[in-house]
Amino acid sequence: MPFGCLTLGEKKDYNSPSEVTDKYDLGQVVKSEEFCEIFRAKDRNTLKMYTCKKFNKKDGRKVRKAAKNEIMILKMVKHHNILQLVDAFETKKEYFIFLELATGREVFDWILDQGYYSERDTSNVMRQVLEAVAYLHSLKIVHRNLKLENLVYFNRLKHSKIVISDFQLAKLENGLIKDPCGTPEYLAPEVIGRQRYGRPVDCWAIGVIMYILLSGNPPFYDDGDEEDSDSRDKNLFLKILSGDYEFDSPYWDDISDSAKTLVASLMEVDQDQRLTAQEAIAHEWISGNAASDKNIKDGVCAQIEKNFAKAKWKKAVRVTTLMKRLRASEQGDTGASGLAAGATGGPPDPNMPGGSLLAASIKTALSEKAADAQTSTIPSGS
Repeated sequence: MPFGCLTLGEKKDYNSPSEVTDKYDLGQVVKSEEFCEIFRAKDRNTLKMYTCKKFNKKDGRKVRKAAKNEIMILKMVKHHNILQLVDAFETKKEYFIFLELATGREVFDWILDQGYYSERDTSNVMRQVLEAVAYLHSLKIVHRNLKLENLVYFNRLKHSKIVISDFQLAKLENGLIKDPCGTPEYLAPEVIGRQRYGRPVDCWAIGVIMYILLSGNPPFYDDGDEEDSDSRDKNLFLKILSGDYEFDSPYWDDISDSAKTLVASLMEVDQDQRLTAQEAIAHEWISGNAASDKNIKDGVCAQIEKNFAKAKWKKAVRVTTLMKRLRASEQGDTGASGLAAGATGGPPDPNMPGGSLLAASIKTALSEKAADAQTSTIPSGS
């Protein structure tokens, strides 16, 4: 019995657990994520291996919503560079999503294993990601959680394709979106500022990914006390809001101006001025011969190993929860308006606590950004 999305008030026709286990042999849990457990699964008839994501309904409304949303989105898409839906079941207690099994490595691991790594290799990765995202955007789908951990090689062959995974936070752009979610270091300014947003947030995240792949460093970071996560997150958000990053030496000394221009065009603070995925594909660094073939592996790998070993970069968090925590830690500050009002000029978000120093800082950062007419597409330090 195929899985179907049922309308409100319609009688539920659940799959029985045996329908799942009769068709698939579920192995041990490979890993647990925020919403689900991930298994390896074998089709009992074909013996082909798949990935299975199991969502327990008892874990709450957000988990149920994430499962239904991922199934709905994946049923809409079919692209060479997107991990494809194979099967889906809903029992009374669980959702099961079966996907193609990607046996290759994460992009980080692939870079570390290479003897030679250049801009041209990065360009090939980014082209595949951009083509997949341009396809999603043509369907008005916003991924909302693009990051390096969600980009994997499909298999271990030399010329394996890149595939995008994890569509739990993806959303149809039926009007602009406002609810914040994703992974903090990849968030676009309009998400942090609680402005309405859409497909440009994915292009910002692609710019962040490209920046990391070319330098081994995150574009936005805070060197503050590791234990003071609230302060670190506030500083990170303020840097993102103002586009406060540089192409700093020596990490960018050997990177082409064309690559820097593309990164800056993707990480444009004004979402209306930001390059689209389709426009980025046409850029000379992606479709032309502008990407350098110089070996940059040693510098990039040294920075990757330094910056991305920490678990905090591997964990996606609900940004709403993060913002609430930041605001709650500052309830004594009564002189600032609510975050949504400070960022957008609109009424405060009813889901957020009272006044905040962060809100005031965000309002100041946005005002200064609006007043600062930038004349260069590449930040200082390039």
